[in-house]
Amino acid sequence: MRFRAKVDRNHAEIVKALRAAGRRVLDLSRVGQGCPDILVGWGGHQVLMEIKADKGKLTPQQEAFRASWPCPVVVVRSVGEALAATGVPDAVPAAIRRLE
Repeated sequence: MRFRAKVDRNHAEIVKALRAAGRRVLDLSRVGQGCPDILVGWGGHQVLMEIKADKGKLTPQQEAFRASWPCPVVVVRSVGEALAATGVPDAVPAAIRRLE
């Protein structure tokens, strides 16, 4: 049984940048069982994201979840990748400025 969720170091930064770019973020990191870290919604769209550090790898449970889920689960490693996955690649500099 898992008592405490482990999140990658870039988790908070990515969530903060997505919210600064006008995205709604639901943190799912405590769910476990391979469930992605966050659900991001905007303008009638949604995407599940698994946040990983630069060299982080998916666990077998995460791989199984991705294979069985009916929609894509995007793996992101940076603010830029997360914003691009939600359709705002041009917003990267603005979102980073808001974090400073």
